[in-house]
Amino acid sequence: MNKSLIMLGVAALAFTSCKQFKKGEGDMQYIIHQDKDGEVIKEGDFVALHAVQTTEEDSVLSNSYDYDRPMFVAQQKSAFQGDIYAALAMLSEGDSATFKINLDSLQAKMNMPKPENTKGKYMIFTFKVDKVIPKGTMTDSIFQGKVDEYLKAEVAKAKDQEAGKISGYLAKNDLKPTVTASGLNYVVEKEGTGAKPAVGDTVKLNYTGSFLTGKVFDTSVLETAKKTPGLFNPMRPYEPMKVPAGVNATIPGFDEGLLLLSKGSKVKFIIPSKLAYGEQGSQIIPPFMPLVFEMEVLDIIKPVPGSAAPAAPMAPGHSADDGHGH
Repeated sequence: MNKSLIMLGVAALAFTSCKQFKKGEGDMQYIIHQDKDGEVIKEGDFVALHAVQTTEEDSVLSNSYDYDRPMFVAQQKSAFQGDIYAALAMLSEGDSATFKINLDSLQAKMNMPKPENTKGKYMIFTFKVDKVIPKGTMTDSIFQGKVDEYLKAEVAKAKDQEAGKISGYLAKNDLKPTVTASGLNYVVEKEGTGAKPAVGDTVKLNYTGSFLTGKVFDTSVLETAKKTPGLFNPMRPYEPMKVPAGVNATIPGFDEGLLLLSKGSKVKFIIPSKLAYGEQGSQIIPPFMPLVFEMEVLDIIKPVPGSAAPAAPMAPGHSADDGHGH
């Protein structure tokens, strides 16, 4: 991860004192940070890039570095002069730049909602172009084959790097977890009391799920959701989750972990992808992505004799409506 580029995205305006924005087409303004030789991006090209989106007040709205993977874009025809695609059309593979794009135009022409926390005229995007696959005169099938080959290589790279990323996370945070036979890592931050749940018992808990980068992707805690950019969903009730233990109602690592905890326990699970969403990923989880869950067990509920088993909820981080439910 290029930390200097993250800082460019988070505080791009801080650089104007030493390097001024230049006038681009339409109402666009830009600063080129790195300019490599190569063909600029053209309509139809496949682009892998990192992007940080902020307001003029430096409020971060999105940051692809949170996901530890590039994002993928098919370059399109501009919707208006000086839009995002016009910005990308100024760049080639290896380039990085910051662009100020007119907010009103983004809202009117590209249906991008205007953030409530800004009074500025512009949205600010910092791009770092990792890879460009030019469409050129290739047939659709040949071009798609080259894109698929690149994506396959990216997934293989993520697989190869996963164990090292987990080790790095543990070392950086000075964690010495217990490791189960399956490969689940866990650190007990507060010991609970009483018996651990049996298979089929319902565990009532609060949880927060994040990537190794610290980016929270799901939580049952209202305060956490509200302070995480882009996460809070006013249509969702934020409340403790009730989940049956040991019956495969959630991802394997989460399911296994439930059986390790007594009432009152607070624990951090570091779950390798083989015990989460594996090589397929999910709507919001990339392939071979290890996950971190912080959980607090509020209660363990024994089944009432003769009653039906509780319905299995969706796994944390995977909802049918917006990807943030449980």
